[in-house]
Amino acid sequence: METPVKNDRKTLFGWAMYDWANSAYFTTTAAALLPHYFARSIVPEGGYSLFGRAYDGQTLWGYTVSFGALLCFLLTPMLGAIADFSASKRRFLRAFAYGGALFATLLCFVGTGDVALTLMLFLVSQMGFVGGNVFYDGFLPDITTPDTIDRVSARGYAYGYVGGGLQFAVALGLVAGREALGITLETAVRLSLGMAGLWWLGFSAFALSRLREGGEAQPLPEDRHGLPRPVAYARVGFERTWATVRKLRAFRPLVLFLMAYIIYNDGVQTVIDMAAVYATDTLKLSTTAIMVTLLIVQVVAFLGALLFGALADRIGAQRALLASLGLWSLVVIHAYFVPEGAAVRFFILGAAVGLVLGGTQALSRSLYGSMIPETASAEFYGFFSVFSKLSAVCGPFIFATVSALTGSARHAILSLIVFFVVGAVLLARVDVEQARASRLRWRFEGAEAGIA
Repeated sequence: METPVKNDRKTLFGWAMYDWANSAYFTTTAAALLPHYFARSIVPEGGYSLFGRAYDGQTLWGYTVSFGALLCFLLTPMLGAIADFSASKRRFLRAFAYGGALFATLLCFVGTGDVALTLMLFLVSQMGFVGGNVFYDGFLPDITTPDTIDRVSARGYAYGYVGGGLQFAVALGLVAGREALGITLETAVRLSLGMAGLWWLGFSAFALSRLREGGEAQPLPEDRHGLPRPVAYARVGFERTWATVRKLRAFRPLVLFLMAYIIYNDGVQTVIDMAAVYATDTLKLSTTAIMVTLLIVQVVAFLGALLFGALADRIGAQRALLASLGLWSLVVIHAYFVPEGAAVRFFILGAAVGLVLGGTQALSRSLYGSMIPETASAEFYGFFSVFSKLSAVCGPFIFATVSALTGSARHAILSLIVFFVVGAVLLARVDVEQARASRLRWRFEGAEAGIA
């Protein structure tokens, strides 16, 4: 098996291009068009009846995002452990990327009233997106060194913002120019959803052609030889994951970072997941205004990711992250005061989100990657995904609940400041150097995780 060469330019470019590929789905489908289309066109007027109660699009979307995050929470660490054990991160990445892209493409067939079908296709494509990122992120420690990991992580996000932004610009042009093309708004949106899925599929194939699997597959323990291979690997994955969980308490700085990440990422993910429906239902903005705002986010986020990557080189990833969380607090305060119909104020808000979004995501990923054992990177990024999606379970649920109880999403958006403040307090207490030194204490053999 050909082991990846660290800091190889061809490999780093291919790795970053996967962010270019899947960001089209995230930007056009998950963050922009589908939530807006779902709330305004797919869910009938008066809401969708479920268990004897009618729910509006904003509330349904929040609960669906939470449920999808819960599924990923249950599956990704075990799959990461299996990928590390069998040296198959690339195969897992290919399966999740291609599967997610296929279901994302099928969203182009949903129309008014297809609530259940839309949610099912979105859930599967979202699991492909999240699961694929576990194995994609797992390559980061394999292909970088401590002095390059922050910059490379930031470059991946920067590529993603450019790729996602370009595809989104095409979608925006299709929606804005629909009358000249002789198509309806619904048709323009559906075509854009299909194109995002195909973009993800096509560029994933290119990215995968540049990545090589690292490490050596370990033989199955003798007591698993009589089991069907999928069952045997599932048992190994579960046992290794559980063994790692039991050992985590001996690595306090890493656990503290994950606690901080759960909390502040709760706020970040909720802003991302709920922005389009907040703009639709609360601010009463048009489809074009929302799409322009999200395009602004993409353009500014490209610069923000590179800016925070450079800032991390100067003051360290931890301090740069703390600065980004302070800016996030200002963002949600501004969002609370944006008047109904104020498109320009929403554009400014989008630029502020873009400035901090890339930096927060890229530095969280690279800081975590610098503290975990390289031989179990997919498993540990599975945990990272778990904690990321655990926060996404709570955030949108709280947003939807506060909105339902108060009758206004403004109170829900303002409440997110608590996540950024508490997360920053915990992050400031993390001893990063101790965490980086402790990564060498991990030992993995078969289904066992130990401490040296």
